[in-house]
Amino acid sequence: MKQVFRELKLQQTSSTLERWRQAALPSRPSHGWIRAIREALGMTSVALAKKLGMTDAGVRHLEKAERDEAITLATLRKVATALNCDVKYALVPHQPLEQVLTQRAEQLARERVLPVAHSMILEDQGVYRTITDKQIQQLAKALLEGSRRELWK
Repeated sequence: MKQVFRELKLQQTSSTLERWRQAALPSRPSHGWIRAIREALGMTSVALAKKLGMTDAGVRHLEKAERDEAITLATLRKVATALNCDVKYALVPHQPLEQVLTQRAEQLARERVLPVAHSMILEDQGVYRTITDKQIQQLAKALLEGSRRELWK
């Protein structure tokens, strides 16, 4: 049962992230979203500062922090609320999570099988490459069926 929930969690997370990966989202403006949205609304930094209960210099500091990628998510959420916006946040893997796991299992399997295969060749007991490849695939499958934590040790 634990295996079923583990697979379900992987599929659900991967499905959610796939939507993010497929989305054609624009890049962050060079001066940051806070300033871009504020200026698009015709709002001065003084007006935004008043909504946030801070000074104009404080708003300029927040805009600089966002531009420099030093702003916290909590602060960004407060500013978003003041601008009647939402913060959408995700870490989007370059590949589907299932593919990441498969590649990692195959990498580990190679690291474990190839030294043994090399030693056997040196001892004139080498096996065909197709057999070694099959052993790598079998070990990768076993690694995927085991604890995923073992893949990252």
